[in-house]
Amino acid sequence: MKTIAITIEEAMLERVDELAEKEGLNRSEFVREAVQDYVSHKDAEVEEEREREIFRKHKKKLKRQTSALVREQAKI
Repeated sequence: MKTIAITIEEAMLERVDELAEKEGLNRSEFVREAVQDYVSHKDAEVEEEREREIFRKHKKKLKRQTSALVREQAKI
């Protein structure tokens, strides 16, 4: 694990400390969890955009396949 230094507004630091205390964490643990949550959120956003691009790229094919599936199910 690496040690880093950051600059943060005093009001934000006070809020971090309040929340950390409520969670039973020290400041470093709280910040690590917050950063991990943020990075996970960003990773999910990237994956969702990748999937949206796949859907956009194959929109016509997916529409044809969906229509065929609906027609097939209507026969049952």
